[in-house]
Amino acid sequence: MAGRGRGFDAPVPSALEPPVVTTFFFTGFPGFLGRELLPRVLARDPDADALCLVQEKFLGLARAAVAEIEASASSLAGRIRLVVGDITASDLGLRDFDPRSVAAIYHLAAVYDLSVGRELAERVNVDGTRNVLALALRCPSLERLHYVSTCYVSGRYAGVFEEHDLEKGQAFNNFYEETKHRAEVLVRDRMRDGLPATIYRPSIVVGDSRTGVTQKLDGPYYFMRWLLRQPRHALLPVIVGADRFRFNVVPSDFVLDGMLYLSGLAASAGQTYQLCDPDPLTCMDALDVMAQACERKAIRVPLPGGLAKWALDDVPGVHRLLQLPPSLVDYMRLPTHYLNRPTMDALAPAGIAPPPFASYAPAMAAFTRGHMSLGSAAMV
Repeated sequence: MAGRGRGFDAPVPSALEPPVVTTFFFTGFPGFLGRELLPRVLARDPDADALCLVQEKFLGLARAAVAEIEASASSLAGRIRLVVGDITASDLGLRDFDPRSVAAIYHLAAVYDLSVGRELAERVNVDGTRNVLALALRCPSLERLHYVSTCYVSGRYAGVFEEHDLEKGQAFNNFYEETKHRAEVLVRDRMRDGLPATIYRPSIVVGDSRTGVTQKLDGPYYFMRWLLRQPRHALLPVIVGADRFRFNVVPSDFVLDGMLYLSGLAASAGQTYQLCDPDPLTCMDALDVMAQACERKAIRVPLPGGLAKWALDDVPGVHRLLQLPPSLVDYMRLPTHYLNRPTMDALAPAGIAPPPFASYAPAMAAFTRGHMSLGSAAMV
């Protein structure tokens, strides 16, 4: 992640002028969750504006996203400002920044990539979070830090993992999980010191449950693309034991609705919420649902997990043929079960709950069919 601060798109008040606007500071814009959450947060609070920290190489995309948001909602015109910077810089790459008006920080930026290398994951997920926390401590009007973690801070913990769980002696499948775990440890340490914060832990997030729209095709989309490239009777590699493990997936609109609602509650300060499916399908059942959504008759090809990872990693041509990343195997045999009753109880008054996977898998398949060339790379 590169880019140092070049100043704001809009003027910053001088040191002698008191801030006159409540500011929501966003990282991770114009990423998918940030792009969708930001206008909802602003619509909820008409007296606020948003300041988005954007890497220089994504500034064009960010400006286009702002233009689309303003075109779709005239009430948001002029309320979104962009500043070039980088969470990996100790000062976020900001110059002449006045933190006095910042009332909330939404820290969404991270490397969402299961294959990310150690150095990049450490720099973005851990150092980046540490730098955002340093900013939070400089904001005298800060009411809340909203931090997006992940259910997979659990690593490969064998058993039930709840909202209050974090340190369970778990091993990790990859550097993404490990560094997101370490980042959440940093946030919780500052919370114990008195920082007002809320932590959100989504499970695997896919596209909108109604439209299927998403920003990249990863996770379950790898299986859907593999199925859609085949004729009516399609070969489907299945990890041995897939009927014993759960595949926890939720649509982006559930995550967005949940974050929007919970972030507006005074009672959510100091809480951790697992935005996951309380009753997920087994991996085998989820694969059957995906095959049906893709209108394919799946011919299961059982493979031991170790053999499957070895073949995808080391056998020439296998990865190129299947286009399934080896890291996917770990999530087809994950021994962790996520419980989130406190989260579901908190969302119940608003009627927010994740729909069954089978209800929105057809929308995912339709979107995938129309966007087969869409990549899976994270925005870094």
